[in-house]
Amino acid sequence: MPILPPDRLDEVVAHLLAGGVVAIPTDTVYGLASLANSAEAVNALIDLKGRGQQQPIAVLVDSVEAVREYLESASTLDRIARFWPGALTAVVLARPAGLVPPVVTEAATIGVRMPDDELARAVIRACGGVLAVTSANRHGEPAATTAAEVAAAFGDDLVILDDGTRNSSAPSTVVDLTGPRARILRAGPISAADLDAEE
Repeated sequence: MPILPPDRLDEVVAHLLAGGVVAIPTDTVYGLASLANSAEAVNALIDLKGRGQQQPIAVLVDSVEAVREYLESASTLDRIARFWPGALTAVVLARPAGLVPPVVTEAATIGVRMPDDELARAVIRACGGVLAVTSANRHGEPAATTAAEVAAAFGDDLVILDDGTRNSSAPSTVVDLTGPRARILRAGPISAADLDAEE
């Protein structure tokens, strides 16, 4: 399938809902996306990426409400929601059923982020509000910042949603919300002081 412009978003969504893997732009780089509650779809994503079965895959969400049903505590994200959409990934405890490994880790956690990109959120929203997403590159290679780079890495069979260049590869802040006090796992643009978190 050719690289698709934003006005063909419905075709991208249909492919995702059918269990396929697509490439979408995010607020940082292009990402490979699949349904997060389908083992078959997530395994297809892992196979395409060429990464280990145990490496966690984050979920991107359109809203806090969309992901609440998958959380052990529905209110877990309330304390950091004001920083979304943006460069903050929250690691939280997941409910036993719902999302599939390795989106849910062996420690029963998931990483959640709301991208600051309207097109990405439109795709996520149309797929139920939650998608498994990892950077669009073969494991160990640089992340793709254009649709053409995604196509060069994965060939013509991958559905790609093109929305120009994405070139903000600075990592998001990662905060662990699984304990009694928030703890920074990876430094980024949102500081420990902003989050009232331990470093």
